[in-house]
Amino acid sequence: MTDAVERLGKKVLKFHEIIGEMLILLFQTICSFREAPRNIQSIFAQMAIIGYETLPVASVMAFFVGMVLALQTGVELQKYGSQNIIGAIVGHSMVRELGPVMTSFLVAGRAGSAMAAEIGVMKVYEEIDALKTLDISPVRYLAMPRLIACLICVPALVIYSDLIGIIGGAIISNLHPQIFVSYTTYYDSLTDALKLREIGNGLIKATAFGGIIALVCCYVGFKTSGGARGIGVSTTRSVVLSFMLILVADYFLTRLLM
Repeated sequence: MTDAVERLGKKVLKFHEIIGEMLILLFQTICSFREAPRNIQSIFAQMAIIGYETLPVASVMAFFVGMVLALQTGVELQKYGSQNIIGAIVGHSMVRELGPVMTSFLVAGRAGSAMAAEIGVMKVYEEIDALKTLDISPVRYLAMPRLIACLICVPALVIYSDLIGIIGGAIISNLHPQIFVSYTTYYDSLTDALKLREIGNGLIKATAFGGIIALVCCYVGFKTSGGARGIGVSTTRSVVLSFMLILVADYFLTRLLM
């Protein structure tokens, strides 16, 4: 019994230690924002990796998510003669939840894992210690450009994914013989139901998720140890932890923004 309580206590202390270290890293990164003009090239390089290079995968994901959403809901709505509101359902689903969450998962799996691996390699091979020796702040040089890039690119990708998903839903709604909703009806239903406030709430979520991805992946990268095996463990850990925190944050943000 004593051993079990001791193990539980160690886990609780470790959890709070990690949260504290992540908050310190976030504070240090935000404080280094004033140095952003000097690191503009690094920021644009990270934006290209996180944003531009993710566009093809985001396009495929969003298009088929929109199509599947329209197909599943449209067939069910057709049974009750309510398929004319399918545009509103697809739009609400993409803007409120699927767009921000699925896009953030995609960025975390694709770009976030690369962040953790790159910083982890630098930590294992003592390149971060070399930066400190040269009086270069690792937080300013590594974490700050990635955080700014995520805060900019994730909301932009979410807007793009929302549009592609809505287009995919419109195509299926028009072409599927069981549903057959005209583009005009689809568009009218979408515009009547979708308000600017909901779009804004989706972008708030996207910005928060982008910050979570950058913070978690940079923190895990900085804490990497143990050679090649440690790099692989850190990469996996960064993605899993990002997914979990995105879902937790999604719940609390949804409650806050309702």
